[in-house]
Parts: sequence; C-alpha cells; structure tokens
Amino acid sequence: MSAVYGKCYDPTGALHGIPTYPWRLAPDDLATRRQLRAKGLRPGGQPIAAQVMRVNRRAGGVRVAYLYRVDLAKPVRPMTSRKWGALALAMLARRTCPRCLLDVGYCIPRSYGICGLCIAVEAQRAA
Repeated sequence: MSAVYGKCYDPTGALHGIPTYPWRLAPDDLATRRQLRAKGLRPGGQPIAAQVMRVNRRAGGVRVAYLYRVDLAKPVRPMTSRKWGALALAMLARRTCPRCLLDVGYCIPRSYGICGLCIAVEAQRAA
C-alpha cells in the first residue's frame, strides 16, 4: 500500500511535473471540473494546478483527474434561449427514428440506429 501511495503522492511536482495527490487527499482549495460545476463554477481558462492519481489494481493502469484552483474559478455562463433551442433540437434528433420518422420518446441506441419497434419488425421479417 505504501508503494502505491508513494507513487501518487508528489506535492512538489518533482516526479510528475505538477503537484500530485492520492485519490481523495487533495487540498480543499483545489477541485475537479465536476466539483467546480457542482458549485456553479468553471475553470475559466486557468492552467491545471494539480492532479489526483488513482492506481487501478484490476486493470493495472493509472487514473488521473486534473485539479483547478477554486479561488480563480469563474461562474458558469448562463444558457441563452438559442442554446436551449439548439439543445432541444439535438435531443429531438436523438429521439427520432430514421426509418419510421417517429419521435419514440427515448434516445435511440447508437448500436442499432433504429427504434425498438423497427428492430422488432426487422427481426420478424428475418425469422
């Protein structure tokens, strides 16, 4: 356990180039993008201040999350009416089946590319 901790603990940045902390042990004045977003903030163009590192024992790889300073973060830009409209059109396109042209009420799986009804009809024709 200490070897893993030593690999992930580098507060000076001598080993990895930027300060590195083990998972869940970063200082409170640093936050990931998701943590900033939960507080209604965004990085706002600031450089990466540090990173948290987690060794994945099962896959053998390393997971890294970049940290930003909370005091330099800017508020999230509000959604404009045009952005809301564009988002609504994009979601409508994801819900519309290209074969039957119906809004099926859910996002069409990309693996099939068609709605469940069209998949059932296609399977019935094949049988």
